[in-house]
Amino acid sequence: MLKNKNNRLYTGFTYDLRKRFKEHNNKESEYTKHHSPYELIYYEACLDENDARQREKYLKSGTGKRYLKSRLKRFLSHTG
Repeated sequence: MLKNKNNRLYTGFTYDLRKRFKEHNNKESEYTKHHSPYELIYYEACLDENDARQREKYLKSGTGKRYLKSRLKRFLSHTG
């Protein structure tokens, strides 16, 4: 999960987190290029791509967003 300069959150899937994070901050991603810079605030790793994609789908759902906000509440309230 990334947080941008306006405290908006972005959740996505990638095979290479370091590379993808650099792409977001170098404005190489169409969806996020107008909202950089980004800060990595949370990530999960999965051994199986299907599991990772299902987890991403869940985290983008209303229930998943509430889960993440609850999990990150202390951190999010002390930043930005």
